Amino acid sequence: MDFGILGPLEISDGGRVLSLRGTKQRALLALLLLHANQVVSTDRLIDQLWGDDPPDSGTAALQVRVSKLRKALGAGGETIVTKAPGYVIRLGSDRLDLHRFERLLSEAERDLRGGDAAQASSKLGDAISLSRGPPLGDLAYESFVQPAIARLEELLLVAQELRIEAELALGRHNEVVSELDALVAAHPLREGLCRQLMLALYRSGRQADALEAYQVARRTLVAELGIVPGPRLQDLERSILRQDRSLDPVAPPTPLRSILVAGVGDRPLEPLLALAEPLARRPPREVIAARLLEGPDALAEASTEVGAACNALRLRGIVARAAVFTSTSPGEDISRLAIEQDVDLVLVADRGQLDDPEVTALLLRALCAVAVAVAVADAVGPEATAGAVLVPFGAMSTTGVRSSSGPGLRRVGR
Repeated sequence: MDFGILGPLEISDGGRVLSLRGTKQRALLALLLLHANQVVSTDRLIDQLWGDDPPDSGTAALQVRVSKLRKALGAGGETIVTKAPGYVIRLGSDRLDLHRFERLLSEAERDLRGGDAAQASSKLGDAISLSRGPPLGDLAYESFVQPAIARLEELLLVAQELRIEAELALGRHNEVVSELDALVAAHPLREGLCRQLMLALYRSGRQADALEAYQVARRTLVAELGIVPGPRLQDLERSILRQDRSLDPVAPPTPLRSILVAGVGDRPLEPLLALAEPLARRPPREVIAARLLEGPDALAEASTEVGAACNALRLRGIVARAAVFTSTSPGEDISRLAIEQDVDLVLVADRGQLDDPEVTALLLRALCAVAVAVAVADAVGPEATAGAVLVPFGAMSTTGVRSSSGPGLRRVGR
């Protein structure tokens, strides 16, 4: 069962949205979710649910509310546990949208500090997409919700600022100007947003507009708070006036091409990853480690395995990510993944999955090489040895790999 508070209160049981009737019932669940995995005392729950007009039998009335809430949640009602001096809702990892949001935000902050702006921007985009409107908007009139709403709105705004910071680091200043215009209009006292707007405008060749944005911010701060802009904003204005070269646009990084390592069923990925690793170093490429399964039974185990393999590659300086999913047509799914993910090389251990003419046509359209790692028994030609790599067709040419330009089977490495 999943819960959502980054928008109207939402409860989802296996994809089916549950409806809770009654304001008090929804308010009680919201209170518990705002303090998920923490005990909320009976006194606090009574005070925040009924305010200055509590029922005569406050504790008994609360017990009735909790009982009805558990019943309404069905099997999910077991997550609400009685524990002195009150109640706690026990939620596993990522069962609450706020927890997913906070995890993504924390990871993105680390990525940004580590210089990986692209990864940070992607994670922040995922975090922001969890918002479904004003947090707890259906309970906004409840007094106890007001501080929580303010905190959640601040978190969302922080995520937006960080994502824009990542976008600016990636040289996407033109793309964020209109978004920043709207954010500054909505939050005119937030100097960080004004700084980002000035920088984006200046890098977009709009120096006069950048300076005007500073003057608007200055007038607003003086009128509303009686203060002038802080040192960072003043320093940025001076840098723009003297056209400081340090403000010049950042050249967008060349996107990494990819090597797709595709494991089908229970075939081991390690030999394929060992072949992919040196090819991913020069020139730098991303490794996509994919595991395609016939059914969902082994998804969790496969996700752990592939995730660990990607972490090991990252520790050795290789950009890597995992893809684990079920597939009834692995050859077709591999080819489509190659097309969608800008893949240079598809590395597989079974030529059989490439025999379908439609799959072959898709892979040729992807303009990537396809290499098959074969054992001694499968090797072709008198010179083939264990660990040979065969490229049946493709368009890739790189250090250690020479591919044929059309159909055929050629040994290209070990």
